[in-house]
Amino acid sequence: MSLKAIKYSNGKLEILDQLLLPAQSKYIDVKGVEDGWKAINKMQVRGAPAIAIVGCLSLAVEIFGEKFDTKQTFKQEVEGKLNYLVSARPTAVNMKLAAEDLISLANALAQDESISVDTMKERFLKAIEDMLDKDIADNMVIGKNGADIILSHIPNGGSVRILTHCNTGSLATAGYGTALGVIRKLHEMNRLEHVYCTETRPYNQGARLTAYELVHDKLPATLILDNMVASLFKSRRVAAVVVGADRVAANGDTANKIGTYQIGVVAKYHDVPFYVAAPFTSIDLKIPSGDRIVIEERPDREMTHVGEHRIAAPGIACWNPAFDVTTADLITGIITEKGVFKPAELKEKVEQIISTNQKL
Repeated sequence: MSLKAIKYSNGKLEILDQLLLPAQSKYIDVKGVEDGWKAINKMQVRGAPAIAIVGCLSLAVEIFGEKFDTKQTFKQEVEGKLNYLVSARPTAVNMKLAAEDLISLANALAQDESISVDTMKERFLKAIEDMLDKDIADNMVIGKNGADIILSHIPNGGSVRILTHCNTGSLATAGYGTALGVIRKLHEMNRLEHVYCTETRPYNQGARLTAYELVHDKLPATLILDNMVASLFKSRRVAAVVVGADRVAANGDTANKIGTYQIGVVAKYHDVPFYVAAPFTSIDLKIPSGDRIVIEERPDREMTHVGEHRIAAPGIACWNPAFDVTTADLITGIITEKGVFKPAELKEKVEQIISTNQKL
């Protein structure tokens, strides 16, 4: 049974504090939007899908017991708070898109003269609560689509070795995971020989979180340092790299945890297929290329300290971008719940899917 990082019921939200893992497994209460913003910004919750879910659920908690006099008042309050939540970590597109969808819903409900403000609130809350179940269902389809595309290149029913970076599992989503969901599916199919996870400096999401999930689920796994990837590809037969995404541009350029780009470069040199696994909502057609993606920069302390212990020379300047952009030419395929797309066909395929959905 995979870990559960988000617990929500009847207006009460708890999240697993990922800053404490793996030393301590502790759930903390999120009592409203301010708590949600802080948890996202401090990285007590992280991973683009989980950020969106926790952000929206923190709003649900805040308005759950609140009474609104008019639909206009309700609409104005949720719109302002959703926009505030987007600012907690701007690179991850999922929170932005979820906010836009919920604001559109609030506008539509406000204009519907047949419903009351109480009904408006009820439908709004249900839309947020449904995000949990939808994310898990989507992740399981991503897992199957990813496993199928990787195994389609493996002859005679052989098993595979996979490399992943950062954390993309149950701790980064509502459950099961994206890239780690692909790995879980391969394991369920008895086709996973081994998974290698990088430590993912400076926050060590791979060493702390992915390794924690892999041990918890008893998957065959080995932790490596970020600077060992080239040596791994040279000395081991790795079938594919599978990573997550915080934002995918229209041309296929992908923003993900810092260090992903260099893995893509090394993978291409060694002819190792490189896949991005992410929900369809991570694709942002409004961004033409990776050059336009805003990259969050984090505090120096994340580089200079481990816990309370300083490891860097005092006085040294630091550059600490949280993400980098892997260019489309390095990416073999983008795995979503809607299918697997080559970067060159991404924009056209996504537009077709959006157009079809709008006609339904």
